[in-house]
Amino acid sequence: MVKLSGTIGSVLKRKGSAIWSVAPRQTVYEAIEMMADKAVGALLVLSEEKLVGIISERDYARKVILKGKSSATTLVNEIMTSPVIFVTLRHTVDECMEVMTKNRIRHLPVMEGEKLLGIVSIRDLVQWALSEQEETIQHLENYITAKYPT
Repeated sequence: MVKLSGTIGSVLKRKGSAIWSVAPRQTVYEAIEMMADKAVGALLVLSEEKLVGIISERDYARKVILKGKSSATTLVNEIMTSPVIFVTLRHTVDECMEVMTKNRIRHLPVMEGEKLLGIVSIRDLVQWALSEQEETIQHLENYITAKYPT
């Protein structure tokens, strides 16, 4: 298997570092509404600009819908995942995929100390991997057809 050595810093630079978040005391309904509006599967939960949790569609399905709770009265802090597994800019794409697989998660916040820099999803990492493979194939085709610069 090919190792993907690109860093999460490179992935964030390409995808952007937009962060969508909710507060712990907002309702789950507000969180789901924002997820739908922003077309994302998870939101970071921030309290006074500090990362305190993450809420995903999976949390909603398992902790609200299946338990018969109301999304209009349940608060984010009642169902969010905390503490949050995160990575740094220096983690490689491979390392992040391993963390996601091992922990069965689809989103990883990117931190530098206490500072939140962004979030990457499994989709972001797969897109990175595909673009890296396309680039490698192009280099090999150029080499084979003698178009490779010497």
